[in-house]
Amino acid sequence: MKGLQDRARAVREEDRIEAAAVDRFLKQHLDGLQGAPEIFQFPGGASNLTYLIRYGERELVLRRPPAGAKAHSAHDMLREARVMAALRPHYPYVPEILARCDDPAVLGGNFFVMERLRGVILRRELPDALGLDAAGVRSLCEGFIDRMVDLHHIDASAPPLADLGKGTGYIARQVAGWSERWRKALTQGSDACEDVLAWLADKQPAHETAICVIHNDYRFDNVVLDPDDALRIVGVLDWEMATLGDPLMDLGGSLAYWVQADDDEVFRSLRRQPTHVPGMMTRREVVDYYSERSGWNVDNFDFHEVFGLFRLMVIIQQIYRRYALGQTHNEQFAGFGQAATTMGQRCRRRIAESDL
Repeated sequence: MKGLQDRARAVREEDRIEAAAVDRFLKQHLDGLQGAPEIFQFPGGASNLTYLIRYGERELVLRRPPAGAKAHSAHDMLREARVMAALRPHYPYVPEILARCDDPAVLGGNFFVMERLRGVILRRELPDALGLDAAGVRSLCEGFIDRMVDLHHIDASAPPLADLGKGTGYIARQVAGWSERWRKALTQGSDACEDVLAWLADKQPAHETAICVIHNDYRFDNVVLDPDDALRIVGVLDWEMATLGDPLMDLGGSLAYWVQADDDEVFRSLRRQPTHVPGMMTRREVVDYYSERSGWNVDNFDFHEVFGLFRLMVIIQQIYRRYALGQTHNEQFAGFGQAATTMGQRCRRRIAESDL
C-alpha cells in the first residue's frame, strides 16, 4: 500500500519557484526546519499548483495560483486557507494550515502552506494492489458519499463558518456568475451554448434545498485514503471553491466527473477517476443513496446535474483559454477545447431527456 501513496515529481519548468525564497519564508514561520528544502510538484489538478516541500523527514505542502490571467475571484489562496482553518474544528478531514503569505514579493502571489497528509489518492484507474472486490468498491463508494453528507450536515449558522458565503440566493448567483464566466472564456471556434444557458436560467429552482457548507469540487482525486485501509478516508483536499450553498449543487458538481461503464465512448475518454469499475454506483444510485443518507428530496435533480456539467464545461474552457493565449504551455491542456465542446453536447442530451 505504501507504494500507492501519492507521489510528487520534478517541478515543471514553467511552474518553478525560488527555493531560497521558500526557505526564508518557512524558517521565519515554522520551527525546527533544518537545511535546504527539496521542492517537488504534485501532478494532479489543472487549476492551482501544489508543491511538496521536504526538509529531511518533514514534509509540507505549498499551494499557489498559476501564472497568467485569472478568472475573477478564482485562485484565492488566502480565502482557501481561511475556509480550511474555519472548517477544521468541525470536519477532521481538513489538513492543518501552517502558514499563509499575502506578500507577492515572496513568490509572485499569495500562497499557503499546510501539513502533508500521507495516503492513497485515486486517479483514473483503481490500483489492483488495493485488493478491492465489487463489494469493497461499493463500500468505498458509500464512504465517499457519507463524508459529503457529513460535510453538508455541519452546523454553519455561527461564525466563522457563517461568514464563508452569502447563503440564500446561491443558485441564482451561480447560474448568473458561471454564465458570465463562460462567455468571457470563449475562444475562436467555441460553441457558445446559449441554449444551455437559457435552459439553466429558466429551470433554476426558486429556493435552495438548504444552505450548508459545500466543497464544490468533491471528487475521488480530492480525497486521501488511509494507506493501511483503503476504505477509510483520512483527508479531503482542494477547498478553493468551498462556500455556503445548496447541497444538491455540490452533488451535481461531483456527478459531472462521474463517468460510468455504460457511458458513450467520448464521455468515457474524459474519465479521470475509477467510477466505472464493478461495484461503483451509477449516477442514479449515487443520487438515491445521497438522498437516503441526507434526508433531502432529489425529485428535481435534473437541473443540478445539468448545472454540474455546465460548470465543469466552464472550468475546462477557462483552462483552455489560458493555453490558447499562451499563458501556459502545459500540453495536457491542448485538448481541453474539444473537451469543453463534449461537455456542452452532454448538457444538451441531458436537457433533452429531462422532464423539467
